Amino acid sequence: MSAGEVMLERMTRKEAREAIQSGRVKVGIVPVGSIEQHLEHLVMCHDIQSCTEVAREIARQLYPSVVVTVPLSAGISEHHMEFRFGSITMKPGSFQSVVWDACDSLIRHGIKNVVILNGHGGNVAPMNGSINQFRRYFGGNIHFLSYWDLVPRDVADRVLETKSVPGHAQEYETSLALHMFPENVREDEQRNSDDEGVRAATAEKGKTIYDAMMPPLIDYVRRIADGTNQAELTGL
Repeated sequence: MSAGEVMLERMTRKEAREAIQSGRVKVGIVPVGSIEQHLEHLVMCHDIQSCTEVAREIARQLYPSVVVTVPLSAGISEHHMEFRFGSITMKPGSFQSVVWDACDSLIRHGIKNVVILNGHGGNVAPMNGSINQFRRYFGGNIHFLSYWDLVPRDVADRVLETKSVPGHAQEYETSLALHMFPENVREDEQRNSDDEGVRAATAEKGKTIYDAMMPPLIDYVRRIADGTNQAELTGL
């Protein structure tokens, strides 16, 4: 296995077996997102690409304790289908079944701590409504959170003119894209957008937000790995 590899799909069977059976791997991250319209200036893979990159960086920082599964790209995006063309949507039940199977696969291989790391707002309510069933069935320490959940509020208020997190394809997401993968931003369309938040986005804002959100995300997963962050049944 190449030094520092954290993506499960890039490992051989032997490399994955040795990493898991040795007990080094404590947490599996399942990135979930969407392929959908992001106004005129962002590419459609923004949600899953940003989520996967955040997951990869968390795993790099916590190597060798964390592995990242193949990204589950399509999400629940029915509310975007009217904005033709290109969005791919799944029914809530279909989406949850795929996520369920990914968690099941990790747990059957011996990874009992799972983080479903989300990058798309449309996935939140359905997953929040079913996460207790995941925990009850698998008996594992299964967490669901969106990567923006731990953005410090004071940083967002200070940096963002709109104060909005995440805000679909607006200042927050566009700023992150300009910092993380500027090739995904059509800057002429951004400059000419009729959305004030889109025009206000900058790479500098994206870097400030990224640098502020990563430490609490890394700490959240670190505490799962060391056994001090246990998911609890909610809404009983």
